[in-house]
Amino acid sequence: MSKVALSGNASGTGTFTIASPNSNTDRTLTLPDATGTVQVSGNPISGTTASFSGDVTLGSSVLATPSGSAPSYLCRAWVNFNGTGTVAIRASGNVSSITDNGTGDYTVNFTAAMSDANYSFAANGSTPGVTNLYTISPLSASPTTSAFRFGTAASSNGVLTDASQASVTIFR
Repeated sequence: MSKVALSGNASGTGTFTIASPNSNTDRTLTLPDATGTVQVSGNPISGTTASFSGDVTLGSSVLATPSGSAPSYLCRAWVNFNGTGTVAIRASGNVSSITDNGTGDYTVNFTAAMSDANYSFAANGSTPGVTNLYTISPLSASPTTSAFRFGTAASSNGVLTDASQASVTIFR
């Protein structure tokens, strides 16, 4: 059975309720007084849901609390890749691979599937020497929960063209 150890401040009058998870690993949660930093230690810490008011710092990034009542929605997947020759991912988040379906035709494969295919996407590409390269999204197939297919084409003639600099972002 998990154990919970509590130590209080003799001058405080507030009540904190903590439920112990089914765990064999020690964790430490340090609560601030009114405002401040919540510190959690123990590795790995994952699968945790938390609610905060005020700005939240994750590593060196600060997620600012939005004003108004609209919630914040974060990018669910993103990729920056070279789409010429052998396709190569430069950097990505929640993208397992890129499938090269032919000239200017790519499929972005997600590491973790989306909850449904009703996500929003933005795709773009560029190639030196080709002016006004544009994207066709989605290309020949509806988006799925596990992948997104798109193409890059030259605006002068609409012919699919490989992009040396291509990127896709997915929001849900």
